This record gives sequence, C-alpha cells and structure tokens, in this order.
Amino acid sequence: MSEPADLPPVRTIAAWRVLLRGAGVLLALFTFCFWAAKGYHRGWTQNQVPVKQVDPVTELEFVTYKKRFVPGLDYLGGGIFVGVLLFGATFVHRRSPRPSSV
Repeated sequence: MSEPADLPPVRTIAAWRVLLRGAGVLLALFTFCFWAAKGYHRGWTQNQVPVKQVDPVTELEFVTYKKRFVPGLDYLGGGIFVGVLLFGATFVHRRSPRPSSV
C-alpha cells in the first residue's frame, strides 16, 4: 500500500464565527423587515404621529397626536450598522497558519 500523501490542513470556521455572522445577517434582515412593515418612514423615528381631525361644529381642521411608534431611517441605519459590525467582527484577529514541524 502507498503511504498517505501530505495534504494541506483543512481550513474550518470556528462555531462562534458562524454564529456571529448569522446573528449579524439576521439582525440586519429583521431591522429592514420591521422598518418596512411599519411603513418605510424616511424621516426620523417618531413616537407620536399627527392626525388631522375636523371639529363637527365649526368644521375647522385641527391636529391631534396619536401615540404610535414609527421607526425612521435612524432606526434602520442603526440596526444595519450593528448587524454589519457583528458580521465584520468575525474577520478580526484571524489566526495565522502554524508552521508545520517536519
């Protein structure tokens, strides 16, 4: 029989790197979906939304505020930034290949 050939070591990704990459992608995706489901608001995040109403007696319009959370671009940007940060943290401090002793 022939002797086994010296093959280069198999490169594997550590489990924590896979988990952080998955968490980063899921966080960015969830943030976008949540922002989109709440109405694609392209301004700042709002906690109160103006609602126009008409006075039944005088028929004049006036504005009241309804408590409702509407995520804005700051929410979207922050969530995607944290997701990219988690994903990118897995590429920092990569191990250098160890020299094989002969």
